Amino acid sequence: MDTLSSHSDSSTSGDLSELLKEATKEVHEQAENTEFMRNFQKGLVSLHEFKMVMSSLYFVYEALEAEIERNKDNPVFSPVFFPLELHRKDALEQDLEYFYGPQWRKKIPCPQSTKNYVSRLRHVGQKEPELLVAHAYTRYLGDLSGGQVLKKIAQKALQLPVTGEGLAFFTFDNVTNATKFKQLYRSRMNSIEMNVAAKNRILNEAKTAFLLNVKVFEELQILSTAKSQEGLDKPDIPTLRSRTQNTANGDVQLKTEYRQTGVSTKNNSTFIRWTVIVGCALVALAALYIS
Repeated sequence: MDTLSSHSDSSTSGDLSELLKEATKEVHEQAENTEFMRNFQKGLVSLHEFKMVMSSLYFVYEALEAEIERNKDNPVFSPVFFPLELHRKDALEQDLEYFYGPQWRKKIPCPQSTKNYVSRLRHVGQKEPELLVAHAYTRYLGDLSGGQVLKKIAQKALQLPVTGEGLAFFTFDNVTNATKFKQLYRSRMNSIEMNVAAKNRILNEAKTAFLLNVKVFEELQILSTAKSQEGLDKPDIPTLRSRTQNTANGDVQLKTEYRQTGVSTKNNSTFIRWTVIVGCALVALAALYIS
């Protein structure tokens, strides 16, 4: 079926960027009002969870940017091809080397939900490239909007260097004005010519992209809880007073002093992990609605 046409259908109501915003409004409002979001702002970040999140993001962006490169000249995507400004794979490689050392590729995990996300991106890029814009919009504009907020939280909570090591993912060196760039991106996206059916499919794919992200973070939470039960965590919730240090094999760890709170972590550790892991996804996605 031909999903694209030479002229936009006059019956469509509004630009694609506005339609995307409206289509995901309900889930945005739900995310915005969760306790997870409020507590993430408090900086309840564990280095272990942070490294897991960054690892999964690497696999996602590796696939996304490979499919973007495949379709960079395709008119269904080419108007929003901004590799220098937006692509994150190289930045994630820098961060992962910082956290895991030179052999980071052999150490980072790829959970099944991340593999499912990657599989969907590969399918879209190769079989339904007009849907690629939904994934690019959901990820890049969210990261661009929420990047500085997340960067400050992680830097403070994990005692990361003020020079930015471990936080390249959140730094967009080639975007001098985020607000203006987002306006340009939306304008270019709105210029892609498509019919009503194609627009509807893109709106549905944007929801799929969000759900794929949620599934990734849900599985990371489960894996993190399993690690906790193996004795990774202290018996009481720690107050982190820490700094980073490199281990002999190149991994970055936190040198931490723990203050016992007298409160059991059986329930609270799960809560903290949800705060961190889901918070990363929700803060970034909620930021799509900023400016």
